[in-house]
Amino acid sequence: MKRSILFLFLLATICVSAQNTPSDADAKYAIDLIKPGVSIPDFKLRDSNGKWQKISKVIKGKYTVIDFWASWCPDCRKDIPNIQRMVEKFSPMGVQFLGISFDNEADRWKAAIEKYNIRYPQLSELKRMRESDVAQAYGVKWIPSMILVDKNGCVVQSTVLSDKMEVALTELMSKEHPAILKGQTERVSIDGAKGKLQAIIQKPELAQGQTCPMVMLCHGFSGRKDGPMFELIADSLMQHGIASIRFDFNGHGESEGDFVDMTVPNEIEDAVKVYEYVRDLRYVDGIAIVGHSQGGVVASMVAGKSEEGDFKAVVLMAPAAVLRDDAIRGNTMGKTYDPLDPPDFVELYGGLRLGQEYIKTAFSLPIYETAAGYKGPALIVHGTGDRVVPYTYGERYHQIWEGSQLELLEGYDHGFSQNIYRVTQLVSDYLIKVLRGE
Repeated sequence: MKRSILFLFLLATICVSAQNTPSDADAKYAIDLIKPGVSIPDFKLRDSNGKWQKISKVIKGKYTVIDFWASWCPDCRKDIPNIQRMVEKFSPMGVQFLGISFDNEADRWKAAIEKYNIRYPQLSELKRMRESDVAQAYGVKWIPSMILVDKNGCVVQSTVLSDKMEVALTELMSKEHPAILKGQTERVSIDGAKGKLQAIIQKPELAQGQTCPMVMLCHGFSGRKDGPMFELIADSLMQHGIASIRFDFNGHGESEGDFVDMTVPNEIEDAVKVYEYVRDLRYVDGIAIVGHSQGGVVASMVAGKSEEGDFKAVVLMAPAAVLRDDAIRGNTMGKTYDPLDPPDFVELYGGLRLGQEYIKTAFSLPIYETAAGYKGPALIVHGTGDRVVPYTYGERYHQIWEGSQLELLEGYDHGFSQNIYRVTQLVSDYLIKVLRGE
């Protein structure tokens, strides 16, 4: 995906002002790390069995992630599950991982390797970071730090953020191993609350009479159906025999209607119309619904009002149940108004106008009360760094939905900009498991 497309998508769906964007830790801690394009310095270090190994020999012409860490480092220990998840994900694609520790006590180093079940190669000088020749040569002044090296031993990426490393690996491997998507994409129009809704259906190759599940994808406030987040989910689902439909709510994107007339209740009506449309498709044998931000509120309420079995699964991504509290406070997206006597409209960013009816209906919207009617499988994904919708709103869904799964991603913002690949994989994997049993 082009970075400009990703930026515009996040700007449209997140609605976060510049001052709310989390700072990049690399700007503070990675400024001295060895830079892309530079050949890595070679060293001979001992492995955990006491044998000497050269870094160049370990790499052996493969893409390699060098993970600088130490058993005494709390942030390193905290990052280990994320590294191990990446090892599992990228090793089949030919990427290898190499740990270089700044432990100075061999017993503690070995104990940590065993405790955390670290199975990728480990090397060390058995010197603290400040005393390490490796740290000085690689510019490591903070751990954990990670460096991605290409097959020729040149740096591709250097960072202190494992999420940023995963983004780099995902984009690199998508070029090395491009996915072959087999299926069909079609554009359809569906009658909605305020006119025609424009939608895109992606479905896998199906034999005559064969059926598959369908997933509805509901965007957020001022968002649209297009963008990398939903496209990644749709592509992944299609690869696993699951269809999807993503659509623009009324007043958004290519759909009819004016934004100023949009309300949560009429978006619920839109979603119900889309559900009825896909329910009647002959090849659909089950439906799930996914919603991001305000789309998460819509998805939860549509599911809560549905009959048992109508939805096989619900996934909420940073569900914006805060919208009711915002209306009660008289403050939406930083714009204030009298909630008891709202104006005809409130001017928002980018020329958008929030209508009076939106505020009035949001003021008394029974979000959790309605959502509680849903009794099926559910996943809630929320970032602890979300400044638009605090993650406690996602936690409450987890509380009212018995048996639901909650994934809190540390430091992630409202649009999951730290690593949308991780989020889309979480969502896709969950839906594939529930809908296909894989």
